[in-house]
Amino acid sequence: QVQLVESGGGLVQAGGSLRLSCALSGHTFSSFAMGWFRQAPGKERALVAAITRGGGKTAYADSAKGRFTISRDNAKNTVYLQMNSLKPEDTAVYYCAADLSGPFLTVPVLQQQEYDYWGQGTQVTVSS
Repeated sequence: QVQLVESGGGLVQAGGSLRLSCALSGHTFSSFAMGWFRQAPGKERALVAAITRGGGKTAYADSAKGRFTISRDNAKNTVYLQMNSLKPEDTAVYYCAADLSGPFLTVPVLQQQEYDYWGQGTQVTVSS
């Protein structure tokens, strides 16, 4: 059974940084394309960043470009989201997701309905 466990959320002042981690268990991590999504109060869940199985390609929402970095360590079964220059509008519950993609998928997975497994979410709150 695949499980995703996020960590690293918390309260930070505007301009600060956080690094989220998501550990996958129950399957071979390198078989999954990974993504980070977020859901703010009253808003729909939306993509933040995505990364291919090998980590060679990434994609970002416009709001994350230049401030956030997604990465993965397949030896540690973990995907990361480094968030810098945080703003109050980044406040949300952040979810990691895993897509058991086939070996021929060479681009990041952007659509949340393509993801097969989800973590429980971690709260990020940015104070002004």
